[in-house]
Amino acid sequence: MGSIKSSVLRNTVTALAAVMLLNGCSFTEEALWPSITGEEAAEEATTNAAEAPVVPDTVVTDNISGLPLLGSTIFESPGVTPGQPTGTHVGKKVEELRGDLSRLQARLIHHNNNLQTQRNNARGSAGTYHSIIAAMNTRLQVGTTPGNPQMVNGWNKAQQELEAVGASITNLNSLSNEAGSTSALAAFVLDSAKSTYELRGALDEDHRQLAVLEDEANQTVVILDRLMNELTEDIARTQNYFSAERTNLTALQVAVDNGEFIGGNLGSRTFGLPVPPPPGGPAGLVGRQPPLAIIRFDQPNVNYEQALFTAVSRALDRRPSSAFDLVTVAPARGNSAQIALATSKSRKYGEDVMRSLTKLGLPASHVSLSSTSNPGAQVPEVHVYLR
Repeated sequence: MGSIKSSVLRNTVTALAAVMLLNGCSFTEEALWPSITGEEAAEEATTNAAEAPVVPDTVVTDNISGLPLLGSTIFESPGVTPGQPTGTHVGKKVEELRGDLSRLQARLIHHNNNLQTQRNNARGSAGTYHSIIAAMNTRLQVGTTPGNPQMVNGWNKAQQELEAVGASITNLNSLSNEAGSTSALAAFVLDSAKSTYELRGALDEDHRQLAVLEDEANQTVVILDRLMNELTEDIARTQNYFSAERTNLTALQVAVDNGEFIGGNLGSRTFGLPVPPPPGGPAGLVGRQPPLAIIRFDQPNVNYEQALFTAVSRALDRRPSSAFDLVTVAPARGNSAQIALATSKSRKYGEDVMRSLTKLGLPASHVSLSSTSNPGAQVPEVHVYLR
C-alpha cells in the first residue's frame, strides 16, 4: 500500500481503534467503507419486492446490451448458368465441372443456413439469459433472503441459457470444419476449370461456357471465404462472451447465496501484470502495515462478501494492476497443539475468503494466501492487504 497517502493512513489507524463491525467484518480504510442503510427501509423494500418475478414471462432481445456481437451477412449462392451440349470432349468436361459447381453451391447454401440458425440460437439464448440476469439483479438490489429458492431457480435457468450459447460455439466449430472441406472442393473446381483451357479439340462455344463457369466458380470461392472469415470471428466473439458471462454468473451465485446485490465480476476491473508481493512475504505485514480489510470470524456464517467486493473493486478501479495478499491470523494462546488447531481453523477461513474472491472474478494471479499467529488476536482473522 505504498501509494496510499499519509492522511488516509492516519484515518486508517483511527478506524482500527474504533473498529467498525459489519457482521464480523471490519474495514480499516475509510475511503473504502461501504454505505449502510437502515434495516427498516431494507425490510420494506424487500417486502414490496417479495413476489416480484425472477424469470420474466416475456423476453425482448432487441436493444439488450452485452449480447455477443455476431455477424449479420447472409451468404447467397451466385448460381450456375446452364449450357448447351457441344458434343466435344471439352464440352463434356465443362458439363462435369458445372455439376461439381452446383454441388459446391448447394453446400454453400447449407453452410449459410446453418450459420444463420446458430447465430439466431446464440442471440436468442443470450437475450433470454440477460433478461433473467436483469430481473435477478433488480431483485437483489432491493434485497431478498439468502439462498431464496426463486433466485436459485432463476440462476439455474440463466445457466441453462448460457450453456445453450456454449452449445452454439460447438456447432459453429463443427460448421467451420465442414466449410473447410467445402473450401478444398472449391479450390479443386476452380483449378480444374483453369486447366480445361489447355485441352485440345475445343470449340469457341466450349471456351465461352468455360469462361462463364470459371467466373461463377471465382464468385463462389470469394463468398465461401467471406463466410469462413465471419464464422471465425463469430466463434472468437462468442467464446469471449461465454467466458466472461460464465465468470459473471459465478459472481452472481455469491450474491444469490447472500441475498444481496454485489456487482459485476472483479476480473473486468483487472489489467496488466499484478504488483509483485512484498519482500519477506505478506505475513510480515501483520502489525506493521494497515490492512485494506480485517475479517473477524467471531460468529458463524460471517457475511463479508459484499463489503469485501466493494473494497477490492474500488482498489482495482484506482489501480487495475493491484493485487491482494490474504493473511490468516490465528490467536497465539494456549499450548502448541491449541495454537496449531487455531492456525488450521484460521487457514480454512482464509481459503474460504480466497474462494469468494475467485468466485467474484478476481484472477488467481492477483491474490495470495499465507498464515501467521498473533497473541493480540482474540478470534480467527483474515487480513486483506493491498499491494
